[in-house]
Amino acid sequence: MKFARFFKRRKKGPVSENKSLFSIGVFKGKSPFGLSPSGKGLNPVLTREDVSDAKALLVADPFMLRVENTWYMFFEVLNRSTGKGEIGLAKSGNAFEWHYQKIVLAEPFHLSYPYVFQWEDEFYMIPETARTYSIQLFRAKNFPFGWALAGTLLSNQRFADSSIIYHNEKWWLFTETNPDLKHDTLRVFYAESLYGIWKEHPSSPVIQGNPHIARPAGRVFSYDGRLVRYAQDCYPTYGTQVSAFFVELTEDVYSEKEVPDNPVLSPSGSGWNADGMHHVDPHLVKDGEWVACVDGWIGVDSLVYNRDSHD
Repeated sequence: MKFARFFKRRKKGPVSENKSLFSIGVFKGKSPFGLSPSGKGLNPVLTREDVSDAKALLVADPFMLRVENTWYMFFEVLNRSTGKGEIGLAKSGNAFEWHYQKIVLAEPFHLSYPYVFQWEDEFYMIPETARTYSIQLFRAKNFPFGWALAGTLLSNQRFADSSIIYHNEKWWLFTETNPDLKHDTLRVFYAESLYGIWKEHPSSPVIQGNPHIARPAGRVFSYDGRLVRYAQDCYPTYGTQVSAFFVELTEDVYSEKEVPDNPVLSPSGSGWNADGMHHVDPHLVKDGEWVACVDGWIGVDSLVYNRDSHD
């Protein structure tokens, strides 16, 4: 029997971003706004203990794709030895039971938030590369491996958790540009081609001075013909919960409205996601059923690790 990793909270209180242990789970639901633990397997489905080719401090920011009959999940692995985020890969046949593969992308700088997508028979990834003051686009030479730099989309600013979508015959890019302390500024850019030229939306920054809803929290997607974005709440603690917004977007107009079910993800108060959840990537698997990879965290000063316990 496969044993789950069980995290028991010992004391309450917010913890800082660099004193938290992130793990990855799988939720499901009848909509991308009504997600809950799947009931298949045991959450978390991936922890730092599953990483076999690096000494990992955490795993977080999962994105996944289904290609033919296989699910591929890409996520940040924070490497204890280098102090940098690197991009790890796991595979699944059913989206609920995952098997770690290896690190598939590492650079001299920190990587996270591996926003992976398919376009015109090619596979692309936009990992967060904020420390390079740019948004970099990678392409897979031999999916899911062989990731190589394909171009730089934007530069000369710190961009965090950049999230892209092709919508109404244009590319749209959502990105947070005050990631060092406040996480409170969301900018939107658009382009005719994936490789640019990228222009900033006339209403951008579309969110300013609001750390509750500015920073992206996963894939931007279309739901019943409406564009949806997720946002993580970063006040008073980074990555506490996730909300969703319907977005109206043209070259001249930007407006958004909260979905009725916010927050769509929130801390459970116990276990691996006791203190916060800050990421979601939902996929429609069949009519009316969604599956999503998510992450959650617990403060490292408030946990006990018990490998032989069930959740």
